[in-house]
Amino acid sequence: MRIDKYLWCVRYYKTRTLATTACKKGHIKVNGDVVKPSREVYATDKIELRKNQINYKLTVNDIPPDRVSAKLVDIYRTDTTPKAQFEAQELLKYSKDYYRKKGSGRPTKKDRRDIDDFKDEND
Repeated sequence: MRIDKYLWCVRYYKTRTLATTACKKGHIKVNGDVVKPSREVYATDKIELRKNQINYKLTVNDIPPDRVSAKLVDIYRTDTTPKAQFEAQELLKYSKDYYRKKGSGRPTKKDRRDIDDFKDEND
């Protein structure tokens, strides 16, 4: 089975087009090599893919006949992604929540005081 179709079948990408685009951009490696979308995938292959700033690592157990339900995905792959990848994503999410969104206008008095306090602590 093609790598783009496999990643679509095991629900890492919502469409095959997204999986194909990820392959073309070099976000997907099979056994350490950057691959094209047409690369064949076999059982015991090790796949690394970068999606949403997380480096997923998985091992192919079997080839699915077609797109499978979320409950059956674990039959066809083993996820070996380190937990540190997900923890880093959580920290990134919290850091983004703190900052003001672009276009939200001038800082309020409280925002200015917080900024000034932060600058004073660093000096």
